[in-house]
Amino acid sequence: MKITKAVIPAAGLGTRVLPATKALPKEMLPIVDKPAIQYIVEEAVHSGITDILIITNRGKDLIEDHFDRAPELEAKLADGGDAKRKSLDEVIRISRLANLYFMRQKETRGLGHAVGCARSFVGNEPFAVLYGDDVIIGDDPACGQLIRAYEEFGTGVLGVKKVSEDAISRYSSLKVEPVRGNLFKCTDMVEKPSPDKVFSLYSILGRCVLTPDIFDILDKTPPGAGGEIQLTDAMRVLARTRGMMAVDFTGTRYDMGNKLGILQASVEVALRHPEIGPGFREYLKGIAKTL
Repeated sequence: MKITKAVIPAAGLGTRVLPATKALPKEMLPIVDKPAIQYIVEEAVHSGITDILIITNRGKDLIEDHFDRAPELEAKLADGGDAKRKSLDEVIRISRLANLYFMRQKETRGLGHAVGCARSFVGNEPFAVLYGDDVIIGDDPACGQLIRAYEEFGTGVLGVKKVSEDAISRYSSLKVEPVRGNLFKCTDMVEKPSPDKVFSLYSILGRCVLTPDIFDILDKTPPGAGGEIQLTDAMRVLARTRGMMAVDFTGTRYDMGNKLGILQASVEVALRHPEIGPGFREYLKGIAKTL
């Protein structure tokens, strides 16, 4: 079955980047001239996704506003003639990226609970999950890489990268077997492992493709690490019983729930930006001389 639906959990509070996120959703933090969540939505669209559910909570109406039409702004830009035509086209394009739906996670009970809220939207179809914290930029959309693996193997797929030994305790650790190239079979996993529970340094970073049977598993999943319902715990059942595939995806991942990650994204995207890239590069060269 072709994957056309995606879920973007975006209900986190952004406590790691306070005070910037006290009133502004972390998903709306800008990377140069676009909010982080627009990069994620565009990745899904470029991967063939047509219907997207964004899971939010109180105080995140700005996300929905961003993807809505803006009649007053559009009229103002239209009055600007050719000088504002490019901006007008972009504003309208954003509202037409995909069929976007929004749902509130009424209790912050973890990523697994957030994904579970999408049951009625997903129905009996496979679907992609793109974590709202993770912007991945590359020539080949990461989500699309996972979808191709699903189409080949017909099972759940995890987007993975290696992390350092020092960092693995903050992520998940996967038990993997090489298949070919950047493809692996995953047969077990653990969330935030202690040193004696680490399977490997491969960890799930921001993307997965799931089959609808994940919802029944989530219904039976007790709170795990941090007292929250962990999506990893539910996927562990799938990995152990059916096996899952893992793709060491290409592209650069930026953690938008981390201050350093936000700055790295802004700098690297700015350097490639067609409008400001050359000038910003010269600015950085000048700054570097003072370090």
